[in-house]
Amino acid sequence: MTEKQIDRIKLKIDKYKKALLLDKKQWGGWYRDGQGIRYLIPALYIQISDFKGAMRYFNWFNKNFPDDSCYPIFLFEWTFVLFKSNKLKEAEHKLHLTFFSNTYLLDKFLEKEFLDFDKQENSNWEFKSIAEDLIYNMNDPEFIDFANWFSEKLETRIFLDKANRFIEIEQLLKDEPVGSKRTKLVNELYSIKLS
Repeated sequence: MTEKQIDRIKLKIDKYKKALLLDKKQWGGWYRDGQGIRYLIPALYIQISDFKGAMRYFNWFNKNFPDDSCYPIFLFEWTFVLFKSNKLKEAEHKLHLTFFSNTYLLDKFLEKEFLDFDKQENSNWEFKSIAEDLIYNMNDPEFIDFANWFSEKLETRIFLDKANRFIEIEQLLKDEPVGSKRTKLVNELYSIKLS
């Protein structure tokens, strides 16, 4: 990538950040960001391999959008940046969250057949079509070390136990009517995501 290309990407990052500040000003000190601009910035930092800048952005994001469940590809990018920043424990936690947000995304990155199971997809972010939008793959030179680490983490007992229970609960919830049993399952699902 040439210096000129890098400068254009930096200008785009600044443009998006200004748009977010304008959004906050327009809404009286709160961010609304109905366009989802907040999700576009990490990909730009990744393009120019500015992982320190990306980490600063994620810290800012965490502070300003603490309750945001996050777009699955955004979570994937966050995992990658944490890995590149040598924050491996945090990266592993985000890897789990990425899987919970979209069960197809990790398979898409690893160029594996999608894990299909009978579940209720409560959000359009859980659909297979989101994974099709992932522009990164395990063969990208910058992602090879990440892909190796990533693959190892997916084989750990911790990940497999969480993923299997997550899938089991998702399948149970598909046909479980509203009531105490459903509430208990939803609460367990939530606790798996947090752990």
